[in-house]
Amino acid sequence: MTESRVSSLPVVVVGAGPVGLAAAAHLLAQGEEPLVFEAGAAAGANVLAWGHVRLFSPWRYVVDAAARALLAESGWAAPDPEAYPTGRELVDDYLAPLAALPALRSRLQLGHRVVRVARVGFDKMKTDGREAAPFLLTVEGPGGREEQVLAKAVIDASGTTATPNPLGAAGVPAIGEVAARDRVIYGIPDALGANRGRYAGRRVLVVGSGHSAFNALLDLVDLADAAPGTAVTWAVRRPADRLRPLFGGGIGDALPARGELGERVRRLVEAGRLRLVTGFRVARLTETPAGTLVGGDDEVLGPFDEIVAATGFRPDLGLLSELRLDLDPAVESPRALAPLIDPNVHSCGSVPPHGEAELRQPEPGAYVAGMKSYGRAPTFLMVTGYEQVRSVACALAGDWEGARDVRLVLPETGVCSSGILADRGVACCAASVAGGESDAVCCEPAADTAEPAGVVAGCCGSAVPQVIQLTAAGRSGGCCG
Repeated sequence: MTESRVSSLPVVVVGAGPVGLAAAAHLLAQGEEPLVFEAGAAAGANVLAWGHVRLFSPWRYVVDAAARALLAESGWAAPDPEAYPTGRELVDDYLAPLAALPALRSRLQLGHRVVRVARVGFDKMKTDGREAAPFLLTVEGPGGREEQVLAKAVIDASGTTATPNPLGAAGVPAIGEVAARDRVIYGIPDALGANRGRYAGRRVLVVGSGHSAFNALLDLVDLADAAPGTAVTWAVRRPADRLRPLFGGGIGDALPARGELGERVRRLVEAGRLRLVTGFRVARLTETPAGTLVGGDDEVLGPFDEIVAATGFRPDLGLLSELRLDLDPAVESPRALAPLIDPNVHSCGSVPPHGEAELRQPEPGAYVAGMKSYGRAPTFLMVTGYEQVRSVACALAGDWEGARDVRLVLPETGVCSSGILADRGVACCAASVAGGESDAVCCEPAADTAEPAGVVAGCCGSAVPQVIQLTAAGRSGGCCG
């Protein structure tokens, strides 16, 4: 295929979430032709999976500039900039109207999943002439029908929330986890709404130490107030002497909604409303007639009727397996980006601004952007994703000055993302940010640590607050057994 024919091909964007639609808007602003494939039935389908959850940031931080310009032309009424949207409101009041604009609707294919990305005529091993070949995408449409689509470039903004981390502390499913899948929900269940019947009056274990776990715990405790017999246990890996950073910056958090979230959970633990077990690493799930027992290295907790795995997310890199990628072996982000986002060093707001240069791969024209670009790091900021795709769109249009002009300045969030940061004295806690993203704006479910949380040991209830540090010397055991 001639160079002119390749240059006339569209730029394919994978995923119609906030960053994917922002990428399309920026490409249009640069005179490029986007083609967006979304596996779900609607724009923001992954967001709807946590639609009942409210973001930490107000509207003024969650609308991309290029998207706002397109919406303004249509007479869109912007929501109150100081109001905090839920995931569903983010979709209904922003992403859905954006996707419905004629400029985007004609370039958006819903119900189409990109399953493979390659180069026409070139497997991963072939080099000569590779850069001149267009990209070849295999796309699975309704009914499983496959088609192949050519593209001049690819921006994978498919996110990570559809690929959660397992319960197993080693990063692989715990023994028995797959067999117990009917008892496990990954992410943040709607315990007060659609999933109420599943949790009311049941013994529930929440595993995870990030804000997804906090949201799940708060809803489950509220449910316990209304549904007698509901017992909540919370399990975290971190030891008892590292609990303080677990709850965040409290009233000192520059994201007030996030600070209040951690404070509410801390108060529940101190009041004995839920029971916390620390230093627990999930290794095995065992089904018994009384429920599911959850085993650690030396301890067993339970039995439980239901388990919530709020253990973070990871990227699905399978569709990119025929491309030449340079990814950090630990973070699974672009190698140049990894040291800027490593959660062992950075919180959300201390991640420096970055753009096309940090996302660039050995496969020219292929980019991973948005939450997926952060790999397994939980420090993603939605507005950082917007700046990523603005920079990439400039580069694809040949505006290299615009691509290098990364304009976003991210204030620090006022909280450390992990106890490791505090333990090492890293100055990640300071000034201001605003939300489930921040001035930066941490994308709501992505603000988790991937560290599975400890268990609230005790399904039989207790008026005395209890924090249990599990060690080889002491056994928590089954609280009802």
